[in-house]
Amino acid sequence: MSDLPDFHSAIVHVITADSSRATLPFQRAHRVEQYATAFWFNELVEETAEGAVVRQYLLTAGEPARVEMAEFTLRPELCAPAMSAEKLMITDFAQGWIHLDDLGVAVMPDTALYAYAARKGWSWTTDEITDGVAATEEDIARLGGTPVPAYLLGHDVDAASGAREQALVVGEVVRTDEDGVRWLGTLPQGCVGAPVFIGAGLGENSFKLVCVGVALPGEGPHPIATFDRIRTALGALAPDRRGDAPVVTVTATESQVVEPKRRWWQRRG
Repeated sequence: MSDLPDFHSAIVHVITADSSRATLPFQRAHRVEQYATAFWFNELVEETAEGAVVRQYLLTAGEPARVEMAEFTLRPELCAPAMSAEKLMITDFAQGWIHLDDLGVAVMPDTALYAYAARKGWSWTTDEITDGVAATEEDIARLGGTPVPAYLLGHDVDAASGAREQALVVGEVVRTDEDGVRWLGTLPQGCVGAPVFIGAGLGENSFKLVCVGVALPGEGPHPIATFDRIRTALGALAPDRRGDAPVVTVTATESQVVEPKRRWWQRRG
């Protein structure tokens, strides 16, 4: 019997348990266009006795971030106390991002978002994609020409209401020398900019969760900007370009190795 159902169920469980509050849908304000997903990422600065010192950003695809006014959809679970407003409008939106043009990725230091929440009397209560989950060069090198099951965590667009519910989309990723890493399968409207995960097998019925990178716009199989390159690009930014991204110490432990549970997960892309 194939082990795929067990791994599939366990990977879905880990993604939804650890990363469901990491994503934030946005779109061009007052328009039914430029729908995308952003997500929080903790760039590791250093390890100390107190914990990991990290710098926090929002990440997304570069193209949808190039609008002058946009709105984030706020989910109640991302705010404490929960916000009554469902939208967060941002002017000069394009200027708030650092564009890593060679990768097609945009990053936003969280400073302005933290300051806004403090002024309004609430706090962000998010999950983040951590450095320990973000793909390394070795993780990407292990991908090859054989498609690997993959999972995209984004916010699609309801055709009738325009609602931005979170969706876990199942597809595959593949890496070639010519095209880099690509997403094979459906990429719903609104899911550009979302994080893409795989479960990297470790043998003996266990795996580690790996966030491969950011889903980008494109024709046919969508390109993925991989985290090994994103990490290098962030490290190369001059301090004045980081936009005073908040630096915090976190002590939460990361789930690196997971034993798959024996059950099917029902939803498939």
